[in-house]
Amino acid sequence: MTEQPMTEQPTTEQRTPMQRALPGLLIAGSLGGVGIVMVTLLSLAPPVDDGSGPLAAPAAAHETPTMVPTKVPMENAGAFVLPATVGPGGKDVPLTPARLEAPPPLAAAPVVPAIPKARKKSTAKVRPTRIKIPKIKVNASIRSVTLDKQGKLGTPPLSKAGLTGWYRHSPLPGELGPSIINGHVSTRRGPAVFDRLRELAKGDQIYVYRSDGKVTRFTVSGIEQAGKNTFPTKRVYGNTTNSQIRLITCGGVYNKTTHHYTDNIIVYATLSKKKG
Repeated sequence: MTEQPMTEQPTTEQRTPMQRALPGLLIAGSLGGVGIVMVTLLSLAPPVDDGSGPLAAPAAAHETPTMVPTKVPMENAGAFVLPATVGPGGKDVPLTPARLEAPPPLAAAPVVPAIPKARKKSTAKVRPTRIKIPKIKVNASIRSVTLDKQGKLGTPPLSKAGLTGWYRHSPLPGELGPSIINGHVSTRRGPAVFDRLRELAKGDQIYVYRSDGKVTRFTVSGIEQAGKNTFPTKRVYGNTTNSQIRLITCGGVYNKTTHHYTDNIIVYATLSKKKG
C-alpha cells in the first residue's frame, strides 16, 4: 500500500493573520464575559446603610427615584455601618463615630442630682476654675470662651497650651444639662492639655472645681472620634435630664496647609459625685 504523506501543520510564518489572532480573541472574549458578570452582580447589590439617612435625590427626572437604603446586617456591612451608640473607648480600641441620631451614652456610674442653678442676684458669677483628670495627668485652669464671628466655638489661645476653655453659654458644670469644655491637642511647640484625651474610657473620673467652692466629679460614659463635617451637634449640645459634661479636642489627620485637624475627639461624662 502506498503510504500517504501526513498533512503538515502550518508554521507561525505560514498562518494567516486570522489564525494568529484567534487565541487572543478567545481570551478577550472570556474576560469580557467575566466583566459583564461582575457588572451584573454589583448592580444587584443592596445599598449600604452608613447611618446618614436616605440616599440623595437623582439629578435628572429620568433617573431612579429616591430610595431608602436597605439595612445590611452588621456582620455583612463591615466598616460602612456606623454603630447605634457611642463606644466606651479603652486601650487599643479604635475610636469611631456613632450615628448622628444616636443619643448620648448611658451613665457608667450611679447619677446624683444636679446642683441647683446659681441665683441671678448673686454679685459674683460662679464659674468653673480647674479641671483634673487623674488618668491622663491633666491639672489645668479653665477660662471662659464663646462663639466667634463665624459661629464656631472659641478655644483658648494657642500660646497657652495648658489652658482649657468652658463655653460660658453652656450650663455650669454640675448644673442640669451638658457643660462644654475644650482644649488643644497640640501646638507648634508640641503636645497641649488634651493631648491624651483619646485615652479616656468608660468609668474614668473627671473632676471640675468651681469658684463657689463646690467640686464635681463626672464619670466617663463614652468617647468617640467624629469628623468635623459631620459633628454630632444634637448629641453634644442637646438637653439632658441630668448633669453632664463634654470634653472636646481635635483628632484625625492634621492638614499642614489649613493648620486644622479633620476630626474631633468627644468625651461624654455624667455627674456622679458633688461636694461643697
